[in-house]
Amino acid sequence: MALSLHIDHQEEFSRKELLLRTFFGVFYLLIPHSIALFFVSILSSILLFLTFWTILFTGRYPRAWFDTQLGLLNWNARFTASIFNCIDGYPAFGLSAGHPCVHLDIPYPEAVSRSHTFIVGLFGPILLIPHLFILSVRNLLVLFLNLLAFWSILFTKRYPKSWFDWFVEQMRWGMRINAYLYFMTPDYPPFTGKEVQIMH
Repeated sequence: MALSLHIDHQEEFSRKELLLRTFFGVFYLLIPHSIALFFVSILSSILLFLTFWTILFTGRYPRAWFDTQLGLLNWNARFTASIFNCIDGYPAFGLSAGHPCVHLDIPYPEAVSRSHTFIVGLFGPILLIPHLFILSVRNLLVLFLNLLAFWSILFTKRYPKSWFDWFVEQMRWGMRINAYLYFMTPDYPPFTGKEVQIMH
């Protein structure tokens, strides 16, 4: 049950939207979405706590709760892609909204391992320390490439594909970590952001 994240690489990007996001994005993009996501994340944390105990007692992940967490991850994905200039168009608010260029999916598990959930619930953050260290180092390159991409889009209307793919891989890696901590997938995240087929 591998997580799937794809962001369509646009042939051309809007210079106007690029400049608006860069100079005014904090007001119309960063602040409103951050505030909304903060409150939705509180709900997500409550559901995560309830999900832990529900799985331990029933072996099932309530579908409505799973869809809520997936909706939050989708919202984060399109918001992050917009902030880092990977997509044009304003990212929609809401757990059921979407973006034509952002595709995130996690198959719903009909049954969830109680023992695995118990281990992840108690030791998940510790198990993921190596991932978080590597991602923090990679983030430095992401910021540098984003700066270069700004100038590339400004002068050519294009985001170089190799830089774009690096950013998407970084997002995919982070999303796999979130899905693992949210008990949405039993797959321990691979040490890569590339698309991989996890064998059981």
